[in-house]
Amino acid sequence: MFFDALAPSSSLQLVRFTDVDAFRPAEQLEDARSIPLDVANFAAARAIVNLPGCRIIVARSFARILDSAYRAPGGMVILPMTDDLRASSSGIDLDSRVFIALRGNHECHFVEHQTNYHALIMFSPALRDRGWFDRADSLWVRIADRDAHLYARQLVQDILRTASVDPHMFETTEVAAHLQEGLLLAFDDLFQIDPLSERNAPNAGARSARLVQRIDDYVTAYPNAPIYTADLAGEFGVSVRTLGGAVSKVRGMSLHQYIRLKRLWATRARLLKGGGTTVATCARAQGFHHLGEFAAAYRATFHEAPSDTLARARHPGFSAN
Repeated sequence: MFFDALAPSSSLQLVRFTDVDAFRPAEQLEDARSIPLDVANFAAARAIVNLPGCRIIVARSFARILDSAYRAPGGMVILPMTDDLRASSSGIDLDSRVFIALRGNHECHFVEHQTNYHALIMFSPALRDRGWFDRADSLWVRIADRDAHLYARQLVQDILRTASVDPHMFETTEVAAHLQEGLLLAFDDLFQIDPLSERNAPNAGARSARLVQRIDDYVTAYPNAPIYTADLAGEFGVSVRTLGGAVSKVRGMSLHQYIRLKRLWATRARLLKGGGTTVATCARAQGFHHLGEFAAAYRATFHEAPSDTLARARHPGFSAN
């Protein structure tokens, strides 16, 4: 399973438990109490990665009754990591279609009927509010958009694998911030942030168009700077939610998709300059640190490999055919 592909590193804490008594001290540190339902086949594991404004914990649980007192002043998401999750919370059946979101203090009561794999993402209160959590001390069980859920799940897995094999990447503030920004954008899509609440108000369309134009102007003015949505929102004096609503209204896509598209075009512009640059250097400058994923997205957008773009810039007569 997923944990078999991981190894502990300076950026990834990985712990496996084969004995319930050894597991209990770690659980108590998190103010949780489990009653295992199958002691003979007990096994648990946790992988933990820290980013600048959040902590990711991917857990292999076990059949149990669980009472937990969550303390999440910045908010928390519990995300199923497989398609076969089966559990219940206070009488509500949970499966892989849903995710749980909460902020503040909340007492949670679960029954897990089997081994499950899930991710807990704990957000720092210092992160700019993205409109995900309506109020504190509340818990929501939401049905996730399938594509958004799968993308968020894959991104969490990629971050943990990167921390396992390339831990030095997390020691660079800029790289860690890029990885976190990708995760935040993925969760924007997961929460399906509603477009501007004022969408029907007079001049709402014009305001949205001006916001999108400011995004475009910013990217043009700072072509080599990383794009962070919280910074853009702060620069423009609006919320991330408002920014996302404007892009949805004007461009017909999510903020995540639009920023990714802008970053792809910025990378292409750099590749077309040729010179002594490399594909990896250009991609990473725009926050693409998973080069396989970047290459697939680039090919899907431009119908050629990034290496072909660079070769054509260096050798105008070059043809990939």
